[in-house]
Amino acid sequence: MVADPLLDGRLKIRHLVLVATIADEGTLVRTAASLHVTQPVVTRGLREVEKVLGVPLFERLPRGVTPTEYGRSFIERARSVLAELRTAGEEVRLLQSGQLGAVTVGTHLAGSNLLLPRAVAALKTQHPRLTVVIRESTPDMLQQMLLAGDIDLTVGRLSPSVPVRLEQERLHQEPIRLVARSGHHLHERARVSLADLVHCPWIFPVAQTALRAELEAVFFHEGLPLPADRVECTSMLTLRHLLVNSDVIAALPMFIAVDDDDLRILGTPLNAIRRSVGVTLRKDRAPSAGAAALLVQLRAEGARLADFERDFARTEHDAAR
Repeated sequence: MVADPLLDGRLKIRHLVLVATIADEGTLVRTAASLHVTQPVVTRGLREVEKVLGVPLFERLPRGVTPTEYGRSFIERARSVLAELRTAGEEVRLLQSGQLGAVTVGTHLAGSNLLLPRAVAALKTQHPRLTVVIRESTPDMLQQMLLAGDIDLTVGRLSPSVPVRLEQERLHQEPIRLVARSGHHLHERARVSLADLVHCPWIFPVAQTALRAELEAVFFHEGLPLPADRVECTSMLTLRHLLVNSDVIAALPMFIAVDDDDLRILGTPLNAIRRSVGVTLRKDRAPSAGAAALLVQLRAEGARLADFERDFARTEHDAAR
């Protein structure tokens, strides 16, 4: 049986640190200074790694080095291995002291209203010393942060496709519904067609977002033009202020309206628009202790929200009969 050259003992952790540092510093001289060794030590270490792999990792230039195609691939994996080792060491230290450490979660609109806050609240009752860091960004940026190891998982609308190193788990489905302020005159009508709303003021998602494309498809299917009187906005704070203080209409995830006393759902179905909400994780990285604890709460809260959505839909259906 032929041994894997990366596992036969010749490749050391110091080699991974060396390669990652060279990529960061851009020159062997700065790498040596950063690692507090001499330049010949850096040069020898790099040659050792390249000999094990059988390919050049860096192209030597007059003013430094740049990763080759092989180097870029190996450096990314080396960073992942080093991140895993740091996480393992930190978990051991924290478990020794009775803590779970920290979990960093990324989110966007569909996950930040009820699912994530409720899961975090439940988590903190069980693990008050666990630090939870929440970062909000766009789905594409969250994927990049997840791949880079900057966050442990993301919570929000699931993407139609993700990079091969990521995997998604659906926790519940959330309908998109039309929403207006509680005192809006449209709430006086049990059923309001989309055609009735075309001439109303609207808040629309900005172009090139998934929800914008889905809304446009609904209007197209109904043979209707897009509302001419509209504001295009992705800021939830701005959107809510406009909703509460004017007569605009907006399409939002259902639970945002259900959880806000100042907003109410209009009797206009958008059955074609539903979003799957869940978590996205790295396939090649086991969740940290803190991330695993948060996942337990997210799954439990997702099941409760799924039950609530079914009951709400049944109540609406019965009321419309």
